[in-house]
Amino acid sequence: MEYFHTPVLLEETLQYLAAVQDQAFMIDATQGEGGHSAAFLERFPGLRIAGIDADRDIQGRAKERLAAFNDRISFYNCWAGDFFTEYPEELPLPDTILFDLGISLFHYNASGRGFSFLRDEYLDMRLDRSCGKTAADLIAELSEKEFADLLFYNAGERYSRRISAAVQTAKKNIPITTTSALADLVCASVPAIYRRGHIHPATRTFQALRMAVNGEEEKLPLMLKAALTKLKKGGRIGVISFHSGEDRTVKNLFREHGRDCTCPPEAPICRCEGVALLTILTRKPVKAGKEECHNNPPSRSAKFRAAEKTSTSGADL
Repeated sequence: MEYFHTPVLLEETLQYLAAVQDQAFMIDATQGEGGHSAAFLERFPGLRIAGIDADRDIQGRAKERLAAFNDRISFYNCWAGDFFTEYPEELPLPDTILFDLGISLFHYNASGRGFSFLRDEYLDMRLDRSCGKTAADLIAELSEKEFADLLFYNAGERYSRRISAAVQTAKKNIPITTTSALADLVCASVPAIYRRGHIHPATRTFQALRMAVNGEEEKLPLMLKAALTKLKKGGRIGVISFHSGEDRTVKNLFREHGRDCTCPPEAPICRCEGVALLTILTRKPVKAGKEECHNNPPSRSAKFRAAEKTSTSGADL
């Protein structure tokens, strides 16, 4: 089977999240096609992994890829936040948790769900196709202001109001249900200089819609906190993010739970007697080197942060 996605920052994740014991247990919380899982299982022969993914199609590809590892790998089809909130009784608590927040190239190239403006497909964008509204549904339902806000706050689209106005006018005549229709509208509504930029002018619009369809912004802090409650003391958590909003959420959560005192800044003395939950292992986010960026372009925007759980009595999660 051909695999579309090359895992980013692979050696860095192997280094920071190395198995600390022979029978260590890891959770690959956003497994995708299983690239990171395969590398960890190969590098650490005693390691066992539970792979989590909300998308049945891509999980099927991971199952085929990892079949040779037999009982060292198990699979759960659900959102990571739900998995950690309703943690399976049959599993031990994890020594290691990895989150790769990127969308797999499989979704852009072969899912047929409208993630990419390079193919004319129906605007679905759901990772879990069993529930929720599609991107086409959101476009049909949102007001001009709501759609402009979605583009601006989810993706920092500078021409959000122009794009939204064009979408609102167009959908009065015909529903906007395909990637080509939406991309053409975006291109026609932005200045010519923006169309000649280094990224396609519809990139941020498609990103914002994908994030809204899958509730990415709302899910992230909740699933990270839920994961930390299950991580063993001495265990490590690593997160690979791909845009500034995600990285900021990870940084702030690690920082919040990486300090002892949780008293308000105005308090004259510490009265909380707090103990830090985490020790931050990456003072700054780890980024891909020149060679990886050249060989694997999606790695250019990747940032990796890691922390170790050093206490079970830190700030409330």
